[in-house]
Amino acid sequence: MTTKPNRAFFLIYFLFLLLIIIKAQGSCVSGCNLALASYTIWQGANLTYISKLFGKEPSEIMKYNPNVKNPDVIQSETQINVPFSCECLDGIFQGHTFSYTMQAGNTYKSIAKVDFSNLTTEEWVTRVNRYKPNDIPIGVKINVTINCSCGDERVSKGYGLFLTYPLRPGDDLPRLAVESGVSAEVLQGYNAGADFSAGNGLVFLPAKDENGNFPPLQKLGRSGISPGAIAGIVVGGAVVILLLAFASYVGLNRRTKVDEVSLLPVPGSYEDHNSQQLHHGCGSSMYKASESSTVVSPRLTGITVDKSVEFPYEELAKATDSFSNANIIGRGGFGSVYYAELRNEKAAIKKMDMQASNEFLAELKVLTHVHHLNLVRLIGYCVEGSLFLVYEYIENGNLSEHLRGSGRDPLSWPARVQIALDSARGLEYIHEHTVPVYIHRDIKSANILIDKNFRGKVADFGLTKLTEYGSSSLQTRLVGTFGYMPPEYAQYGEISPKVDVYAFGVVLYELVSGKEAIVRTNGPENESKALIALFEEVLGQPDPKEYLGKLVDPRLGDSYPLDSVFKVSQLAKACTHENPQLRPSMRSIVVALMTLTCAAEDWDVGSFYENQALVHLMSGR
Repeated sequence: MTTKPNRAFFLIYFLFLLLIIIKAQGSCVSGCNLALASYTIWQGANLTYISKLFGKEPSEIMKYNPNVKNPDVIQSETQINVPFSCECLDGIFQGHTFSYTMQAGNTYKSIAKVDFSNLTTEEWVTRVNRYKPNDIPIGVKINVTINCSCGDERVSKGYGLFLTYPLRPGDDLPRLAVESGVSAEVLQGYNAGADFSAGNGLVFLPAKDENGNFPPLQKLGRSGISPGAIAGIVVGGAVVILLLAFASYVGLNRRTKVDEVSLLPVPGSYEDHNSQQLHHGCGSSMYKASESSTVVSPRLTGITVDKSVEFPYEELAKATDSFSNANIIGRGGFGSVYYAELRNEKAAIKKMDMQASNEFLAELKVLTHVHHLNLVRLIGYCVEGSLFLVYEYIENGNLSEHLRGSGRDPLSWPARVQIALDSARGLEYIHEHTVPVYIHRDIKSANILIDKNFRGKVADFGLTKLTEYGSSSLQTRLVGTFGYMPPEYAQYGEISPKVDVYAFGVVLYELVSGKEAIVRTNGPENESKALIALFEEVLGQPDPKEYLGKLVDPRLGDSYPLDSVFKVSQLAKACTHENPQLRPSMRSIVVALMTLTCAAEDWDVGSFYENQALVHLMSGR
């Protein structure tokens, strides 16, 4: 009997969902254009140095320091206010990430305490950088994140500009209240639980603008959302989550054995449910035609959830006519792919020329248990002679072929947005929900496959990690495709989920334009140009919509809503931001694309996103 374990699982699941709800209440909504940092001048520092450090002109800094009479001579221990922009980072906290070039003699501790005057900490600088504290190359750029505040209407609507202030020995609440001109009660309200006499740590103090006035808190418009609206979203989300939890509980109690798994999701399964989530609650008629579509597949005999399938070589050879060239359906960086009919199912077999170590096999078994509707499923493997990976067969080719291949009908705009959403969901799953999590590192239109229902599936996830186990030479080289690699990866080899976000942004540009990631220009030199550069030129125009039509795929004709195309382009721009920390997460991208598929003209969607580019996405700015 499985009732008791299922109930225990349900209770754990229920508590986990409650934690998600609680966490949702603590996330930030958006940032603000202006915040101030209290910087204490140290021996050897001057305004020119601080100007370069914060990327602000000395004249701009002087606007907020009327007590400094001579900018060329500032005494040590003088505190000056430095302006900077305050963003919502990762949807969790408000801050700004500065770039600092490592100098001889620098350490994370000296950068935090001296160069940035205790506006951050050694621990925090260490946390946001990939280099070990005792092994930081000279000349590399590191991230320095400083916290900030944009205000809180629950405390007061009278203050809309805030100073990030590092507490110093001798500070206390009464003194700071007098110096700031703000009551102690208000300061405590903005800094709940802070010990103003601690001599260290950060507090946020209301500050005066360049005119010497306290600017009021700006009314929350389309770039923000009121606490009441946040509460509504949280409560509504809680109801939906709890209903899903109840449904899971019922399903778990009814289930008495491990179901066999087919190569494609079975109607009514978790994956099939996820495939329909987009349409539930969305009023956009543009997508209603897809609501009733369901993926149906016969089950594959002998393949079960709790077992990784190791196929004998003879079975694979028979299914591919001894790996005949006539059965090759694709070639890629990891090997040739063969069509096969295996155990009464269509399958794709990838032949890879490498040896399988114990670590490789362990990782392979993990990958065979990663199931998601929007990931091409790895069914099993064979390690006799060469290495063979057996995947579900996706019959409709890849996205690159549909955008640029001959003999195929052009994808409609709704289909393109749907494929983008499907792919984003697959990436979001491997970034956040698998154990361990994965970074794809080779996202491109050729690695997004299209099934018979024109839904997108991400292919080759996990292969980079597998090949690193299988070949020592691959650990020291970049894996990826030119045109899709972000600068921090191409130049320094820095790897994070934002590598995939950048590449996904390029794919979004491809969906809009139908062009390749690297475009051949029509000039006399026949030069190549990145697709990103073409869009940045257009999106940088005063009225980008006026020029955007020139980049839209001509195969779409006039059958596309310009506003939707513009928003996808804006989303792509956010994804390809030069600073990886300012790119959105795949979770935010999923929400943004879902929003595009719904009748959301009256929604305040600023709460979904982590940076200003996404805040403005749905308002069309």
